[in-house]
Amino acid sequence: MVSAADKLRIGVVPGAYADSITVAAKEAKASGIEVEVIEFTDWTTPNVAVNNGDIDINYFQHQPFLDNAIKQQGYELASAGTGILANVGLYSLKHKAVDAVPQNGKVGIASDPVNQGRGLLLLQKVGLIKLKPDVGYLGTINDIVENPKKLSFVEVEGPQLVRITGDVDIAQGYPHFIVAAKAFDPSSGLAYSGIEDKQFSIQFVVKKDRVQDPVVQKFIAIYQNSEAVKAETHRAFSNDDRLYTLAWRGQ
Repeated sequence: MVSAADKLRIGVVPGAYADSITVAAKEAKASGIEVEVIEFTDWTTPNVAVNNGDIDINYFQHQPFLDNAIKQQGYELASAGTGILANVGLYSLKHKAVDAVPQNGKVGIASDPVNQGRGLLLLQKVGLIKLKPDVGYLGTINDIVENPKKLSFVEVEGPQLVRITGDVDIAQGYPHFIVAAKAFDPSSGLAYSGIEDKQFSIQFVVKKDRVQDPVVQKFIAIYQNSEAVKAETHRAFSNDDRLYTLAWRGQ
């Protein structure tokens, strides 16, 4: 019999993260942990839900995003373990190369502070803009100091970027959301962020006092050691090793 202590409610966003957690949940059941997977469609509610005790873990955000949420909202949250690192890309359904983005073109970019900064760093890397020195991933569109093509920016929540890619000249994109939406080829990015960017690995986030919770840690160990999770993640990222890494394995 499964005791109350051996039940976990895990919040995810649709796509690769949800799919990998669902696979791990099946394996956890064989180890005596009942897992309920709860899908959210935004990047705000999952932290509220963990902080309020409505769910036990969320699995959708990287550490800089979490740090910013804690700073802004005062959440009593922390990471209990590391998961997938997803690259971000720059995608266009109108142009074949970054250089083809026209004067006064439109750019789709994430609206939240950390992911917007990550997208802007990639736009800077390919030479479309220049940011103030040292703003890093906390940069916003207000920190752009050079914009030679006079690009305008359309800000939307990260999961919705895939929906507006066809309406802009170039857009920040998350391969796993593109795969989930079946919108276009996730391997068609004009540029990708560096895969060594481990600070952007997705974290298993819990209340601060549950970081060492044995049931939480047991589930994370099941996830990290599962060949089925590894296979599902590869499938979810379009069988393309360029789009992700298993950060806890360094591969």
